[in-house]
Amino acid sequence: MTFGRVNPNFRLDDQGITGLGNVYYNLIEPALIESALSRGEGTLGKGGTFLVTTGKFTGRSPKDKHVVNTPSVADHIWWENNASMSPEGFDALYEDMQAHMQGRDYFVQDLVGGADPSYAINVRMVTELAWHGLFIRHLLRRPDAEDIAEFVADFTVINCPSFQADPAKHDCQSETVIAMNFDRKLILIGGTEYAGENKKSVFTLLNYLLPKRGVMPMHCSANHAHGNPVDTAVFFGLSGTGKTTLSADPGRTLIGDDEHGWSDRGTFNFEGGCYAKTINLSAEAEPEIYATTEKFGTVIENMVFDKDTKELDFDDDSLTANMRCAYPLHYISNASASALGGHPKNIIMLTCDAFGVLPPIARLSPAQAMYHFLSGFTAKVAGTERGVTEPQPTFSTCFGAPFMPRRPEEYGKLLQDKIAKHGASCWLVNTGWTGGAYGTGSRMPIRATRALLTAALDGTLAAGEFRKDANFGFDVPVSVPGVADILLDPRRTWDDGAAYDRQATKLVDMFSNNFEQYLPHIDDDVRAAAIG
Repeated sequence: MTFGRVNPNFRLDDQGITGLGNVYYNLIEPALIESALSRGEGTLGKGGTFLVTTGKFTGRSPKDKHVVNTPSVADHIWWENNASMSPEGFDALYEDMQAHMQGRDYFVQDLVGGADPSYAINVRMVTELAWHGLFIRHLLRRPDAEDIAEFVADFTVINCPSFQADPAKHDCQSETVIAMNFDRKLILIGGTEYAGENKKSVFTLLNYLLPKRGVMPMHCSANHAHGNPVDTAVFFGLSGTGKTTLSADPGRTLIGDDEHGWSDRGTFNFEGGCYAKTINLSAEAEPEIYATTEKFGTVIENMVFDKDTKELDFDDDSLTANMRCAYPLHYISNASASALGGHPKNIIMLTCDAFGVLPPIARLSPAQAMYHFLSGFTAKVAGTERGVTEPQPTFSTCFGAPFMPRRPEEYGKLLQDKIAKHGASCWLVNTGWTGGAYGTGSRMPIRATRALLTAALDGTLAAGEFRKDANFGFDVPVSVPGVADILLDPRRTWDDGAAYDRQATKLVDMFSNNFEQYLPHIDDDVRAAAIG
């Protein structure tokens, strides 16, 4: 039995998926919430939000993500970063997953990845959980009702959390599996209820497909000046660097907060919503995101709440520090209706340096931009993980290594070429520590970071005086209105200059050692920009 809107010529049984129970096609938010509640998948929260926990997995499982090794992709995949699965293993996985699905109810959402129709892909999401359908309906882009009748999927994603893979039979790592078959245009997810696997599978898919068309896929947020999409800025950054916070500037229009493409036509959001961290979220610091946690249909994931009042506890990370909310982009008042922007005028690379070495902002040449893009540096701080007693570097190439199926140099070269062609200014922004490492120094003042970003985006920073950084060779401003001069020279913020020098040497060596893996694959100008 089928329900909801569907192309009558494109049901699941037309794809060879038969024997299921009820199949619900393209239910809208109220119906999905009703289904999820009736099935006991979660709890109705304040304002009509949906409160859910994801069990064992409260984050992604990158080691369980596989690419099927077929001749068409074998020479294009970064196999050191992507686990291989044999075609035979995938075929067995698909057969066993379909057998497991027999007689069970499923929810189908026909959605789009990419705001620019020239580069968008149609994605059919088949989910065992009704709330996963609600989640991905927020996170991807929804076709107009009249377009559903003509919808034909380019790729299909099947997410079946109750299915457990067999590593020996299915050529995978564990009972949890994310398997991407580019030839069969099919992605299978099993053994995890974490909803982020749905959206990241589509991001990984676009990261593979778009470079072949000259489009740079980016793990970044983006905004543009009000009424002026030509003045677009993108913000690369790993978790905890301020990517969502700093791009959500009320003085600018938000294009999106996580995943974008840069084509010959400009910048476009992949998504139709946001998946924001909620740990320590406050109405004072981030009022718009906070407000979404009481709006109808927002998915509240892995947050502790009062069982009677449904009040959320934003400080209780006993379930996970990776607590999140998922909501449609239009819940943010200054969000772009088109989710399109111009060619980036400014590129911001965010890092949280817990070593206290990097300046709050630095200007990068195109070669230096590629160096820092391939490095993808941030740092873990003491106390965030068991056994971490001092800051530890994290190098996640392209600021999103788990989602990169191709070699990082391919993305880096695309970025370098587009920067050169369109004349973007590139900035490295440190939102981490100053005056000492974590535990001794203090966090970079958010007001100073915002003042520096404003000066970078409006062009006044580029017109000022710069000095050459002795450690990394990039340009650092000497003076910026509204920012204490001493903050711009991190060595001066330390009580012991010699201690700063030792820490800086240590960090430079970390960068150099990490970058050695890319040296055989890069151009001479980038090699010259590398440390060591």
